Amino acid sequence: QVQLVESGGRLVQTGDSLRLSCAASGRSFGEYGVGWFRQSPGKEREFVAAVSRLSESTNYARSLKGRFTISRDDAKKMVFLQMNSLKPEDTAVYFCAADSAGSSARFENRYQYWGQGTQVTVSS
Repeated sequence: QVQLVESGGRLVQTGDSLRLSCAASGRSFGEYGVGWFRQSPGKEREFVAAVSRLSESTNYARSLKGRFTISRDDAKKMVFLQMNSLKPEDTAVYFCAADSAGSSARFENRYQYWGQGTQVTVSS
């Protein structure tokens, strides 16, 4: 089993950069795929990015590729989401999630473990 805690969310301005962190606890974290999702007020949760076990592959929401980068440090049991050129529409609660199958899937139902989320607010 894996426990996940997100951090790094805060209020920023349009055009700023921000790095979110997802800290994991539990054994064999390196075997898990990890994804980032986000949910804006009044909207469904959506896929942002994912990285497979051992960083074999990454997957991005098409609209975010080029601005967002996912990475992982298995020695520290951390996954990061680097977000650049932030826009007001990036305002959301960002969640990390873990998949015991190790995939970089974009579908929520592939992930068994979820963090509580961290709020990112981008002001115009």
